[in-house]
Amino acid sequence: MTIMTCVIVGGGYAGIHAVTSIRKYVGTKLTKQALRIILIDKNPYHLRKVLLFKPAIGEEEITIPLNKLFPEGVEIVQATVTSIEAENKRIHFQDNLSKEHCLGYDILVLAVGSSIRKPDQAQGGIALSDIESAREIRTKWRANLYKAKSEKDMALRSELLTIAVAGAGISGMETSAELAHYIRSDAKTIGIDPSDVKIVLLNSHPRLFQEGPAKVGRALEQALVQRGVTVKHENKALKEEGGRVTLSTGETLSVGLCIWTLGLFPNPFIKNLGVPFTNEGGVIVDSCYRVKGLQDVYCIGDCALIIDPTSGKPDGKTCKEASAQAARLGRIILADRKGGRAPSHKSHMEFFCIALGPEQGIVWLRRWGMNVTISGRLGWFIRKWTWDIASLIKK
Repeated sequence: MTIMTCVIVGGGYAGIHAVTSIRKYVGTKLTKQALRIILIDKNPYHLRKVLLFKPAIGEEEITIPLNKLFPEGVEIVQATVTSIEAENKRIHFQDNLSKEHCLGYDILVLAVGSSIRKPDQAQGGIALSDIESAREIRTKWRANLYKAKSEKDMALRSELLTIAVAGAGISGMETSAELAHYIRSDAKTIGIDPSDVKIVLLNSHPRLFQEGPAKVGRALEQALVQRGVTVKHENKALKEEGGRVTLSTGETLSVGLCIWTLGLFPNPFIKNLGVPFTNEGGVIVDSCYRVKGLQDVYCIGDCALIIDPTSGKPDGKTCKEASAQAARLGRIILADRKGGRAPSHKSHMEFFCIALGPEQGIVWLRRWGMNVTISGRLGWFIRKWTWDIASLIKK
């Protein structure tokens, strides 16, 4: 029996689901070949990136060791891929000791995800972009609380107790709601009136939740206001300097902390690998996730430009799309290996979950022309379920 080597680059949401899908469909259906799966990531863990706000408000762990997710049957390599020799079906990578290696493959899956947008350094503030920045945010607001407790100047005290969250996508809304709850709780513990804490969510658009109906955006805003968040629409933050946030309206806002939550873009690392990509940085693939011009190389997740062949619309960049793409990828690879007809991409149904602080959330989905909204504790429970299933956590 021969061995087929499948290398998956990236241990994010798309990568870990690609492992399970390929094991399920390819590993059990190829009778004349044994399947060898190698998962390569620069980190030895899977980062639950959608939960980056958690280290900004507490000590919750948001990483899972890859060898815990895949205790057997998968080889975990901590390294950074440096180039692809598509004509020879080999990749080159550098391990965490800076040693160079070369590895042959039969199937290569690129799932290196996305990077979080950061403002220019001159724009100030802190971008919620990784665990370290999240911890920096937590250290900053906690220090500001203690400074405010003894501050006699009321204007300066108010500034210390004000936080601006610049960017009102799902990450911005979830971060604002969590901060509003936990900072107020800590303020009360140290003897500060919780109502003195101000969380301001700066939204460059006319309303929240551009992806869905206006009424859902209004429901989200109402829920945020109830939790102590002030939402300022059509107010784009331009920069933070010396405790002053300059807005696109010309107004300034005095803050003790400015947090940037500016969304995602395809991981720029992909541009170093010699694959075709768009001006925006997304890898060019066909409707079966095959990378244009490269045999037996596939790409899914945030780093790929995946177009629905029916609607012509690009797929979204959340963990639900990555999971669905990965589930289909296993069947695509099996069909390609057997010479059959591979299933084409199909967009995930419109489905969004937003957490609004502890045990509160809103879920919206559109199915068969109907809009369904679920809120409150059930909305939060569904949101938590999506977080867990995206990271292969089963309870």
